[in-house]
Amino acid sequence: MKILITGATSGIGHELAKIYKQGNHEVIALGRNQEALKNLENIGIETRQVDLSNLEATREIFKAIEAKHGHIDLAILNAGNCEYIDCKDFDAQLIKRVFDANVITLANSIEGVLPLLRKSRQPHLAGVASMAAYLPLSRAEAYGASKVAANYLLEALAIDLIDENITVSIINPGFVKTPLTDKNDFPMPFVLEAHEAAKIIVRGIAAKKIEIHFPLRLTIPMKLLSLFPRKLWRKIGQKFKK
Repeated sequence: MKILITGATSGIGHELAKIYKQGNHEVIALGRNQEALKNLENIGIETRQVDLSNLEATREIFKAIEAKHGHIDLAILNAGNCEYIDCKDFDAQLIKRVFDANVITLANSIEGVLPLLRKSRQPHLAGVASMAAYLPLSRAEAYGASKVAANYLLEALAIDLIDENITVSIINPGFVKTPLTDKNDFPMPFVLEAHEAAKIIVRGIAAKKIEIHFPLRLTIPMKLLSLFPRKLWRKIGQKFKK
């Protein structure tokens, strides 16, 4: 199976690339960090350095991948970033940066990879979002909103791709220990190691799950709380303010 993974230079994406390589799949890893990409090359993974927020650069990369490989069977779109808002000094540019990282890179990657997936016999597209899409959380105005947008984009895409038999999975992780979450200055309940998260994702993709969310002891309560009246959630949410 030919597998393409974006955001493969650290965290979940890095672990996914290694797991699929160990399973004797043909893995193409995309990212910006050349040193981290080199580490993947050392274990036989093909890598491409690219800033996926740059549409023209993204188009060129996918043209090159298509020329070499012809098709992709599974694309895991994992690139993203997180920054938190300080409402005392609200920063619109921060919101733009986060949307560029989490939504624009996703859209650019989808444009690039869909033609390659259409050439596969069993195409599967998976996008990594976040459980932050379930509920509004303090200081997550940028990150949470971008993940809501990512979820909607993927959900709508799944409907439009049904007739083409392209499976679409949405991945909504809870807290995963990565260089990104190492910057968090608040407690992270039920935090998972990146390799544990990657294994859950691999199993979910193999089962062609529509949504892959974890850990269940966190994501299920979050889903239930999202059904509460918003007035009540605003009171509850204040208890989690940093």
